[in-house]
Amino acid sequence: MSGRRLGVLGGTFDPIHYGHLDAGDAAQRALALDEIRIVPAHDPPHKPGDPRASAFHRFALVALATQDRPSWRVSDAEMRRQGQSYTYDTLKALQAEGWAASQIFFILGADAFAEIATWHRFPAVVDEAHFVVVARPGMTLDAAIRRTPMLLPRVQTPGSGGDLPSATAIFLVHATTRDVSSSEVRARLAGGLPIDDLVPPAVARHILAHDLYGAVRASSF
Repeated sequence: MSGRRLGVLGGTFDPIHYGHLDAGDAAQRALALDEIRIVPAHDPPHKPGDPRASAFHRFALVALATQDRPSWRVSDAEMRRQGQSYTYDTLKALQAEGWAASQIFFILGADAFAEIATWHRFPAVVDEAHFVVVARPGMTLDAAIRRTPMLLPRVQTPGSGGDLPSATAIFLVHATTRDVSSSEVRARLAGGLPIDDLVPPAVARHILAHDLYGAVRASSF
């Protein structure tokens, strides 16, 4: 593992959509990540009432969405772990596998990073990996980082390779990501509307085949 860079993309993925994939792709390009491990949450603490789909289906949807990305892997680590799914615990588990904190790059959107002060074990969690904050519609990188001024000294500009930073940092990635949310996908499905522009075709087919999220079979995918 020495010298390798592991990207970690966590979330409920209920369902996964192009916004998630755009963020992972942008982070991988900006920081020359060797692998991205996508980790669906079992019990997300910040989303009461979620997830709407079972762990089996959410895992399957992520696998289908990433099947054309050979350097991406799906992890069931949080699904196997009992209790609420905390990023801190996931990062510690990766370190137990042999990854150093300086090799782990936790990827999230600017909207999620804006709430990081409410996370379990904050501020300790930001010592357990680099955090890669990707621009998202509706929340600028500037606005997101300024919500937690104490983290400003950690901010760095992504490089395209070279030596790994010796201390964990926060990398801001300016990128264009599609304006999609899981709630929008679910709302369209419940209304019998197509979701071709929101999720990969294989994801849409699985949702329709298993009647997930109130999908109407007459919908056109």
